[in-house]
Amino acid sequence: MKKQFLSLLLAAGLFAFPLAACAENAPKDGGNVPQCPEQTAPELDPPAATEPPAMPEEPAVATYVSVLANGLNVRTGAGTSYASLGQVEKGVLLARGAQRDGWFETQFRNRKAYVSADPRFTALTTLEEGCDEAERVIAQGLKVLGTPYVYGAIRLHDGTGRKLSGFSEDRFDCSSLMQYIFYFGADILLDMNTRTQIRQGRHVEQSELRRGDLMFFTNDARRGNAGIERVGHVALYLGDNYILHTASDYAKIEQISAKRWSYFLEARRMF
Repeated sequence: MKKQFLSLLLAAGLFAFPLAACAENAPKDGGNVPQCPEQTAPELDPPAATEPPAMPEEPAVATYVSVLANGLNVRTGAGTSYASLGQVEKGVLLARGAQRDGWFETQFRNRKAYVSADPRFTALTTLEEGCDEAERVIAQGLKVLGTPYVYGAIRLHDGTGRKLSGFSEDRFDCSSLMQYIFYFGADILLDMNTRTQIRQGRHVEQSELRRGDLMFFTNDARRGNAGIERVGHVALYLGDNYILHTASDYAKIEQISAKRWSYFLEARRMF
């Protein structure tokens, strides 16, 4: 009778313990059914605290004064009454310092200078910064923007670090400018002309150009030459199609023209 009653209860689902476990412990003589232990869900460890996903860092940028008008005067002080150190053309970039009284402080021919902050004449442009060595080399170049171009200007050193007599910061050609800014910016000894500088550092594909790379070009006078004799110009790449260089007029930052791109030969990385 008891066994029939137990079967009815089990069939009705009134016991919440495993049938197999209770059946194994059931007495053989039909005595009282043993109580199964109460089953509880295992305790789970609390979920580990998770850090919120890190936000990507914004790239550091360098800010420049972009010239919007031809013949813009670069002056010795913040005002039109100050003397002009020279004029720059539309599209050129200049170093950007503090802004006050409607004028940007900048650097020109190795001295502090000023250009109008009037939005008719200037605007601000940013370029993504590169490695520390590149930024130090560029900083040296910014100081001498506006320095006149002189073909065959005397170099700072002979390629091994020995200083040359007659060197002046008042005149540069393309390779002497690069030698100068790499020496003071990164303590790197560049050789004395483009045809030897192109053998230094390591080759960089055009598609992998990086801020601070040297770019070598031919020119009208050398484009018909063979081999290394084709090299006739060097510039420092700043990013976004801008170069710092000097060619025929004065040291400047400007975009690479289509014609100059047609003369491109090779890029070299020095650090």
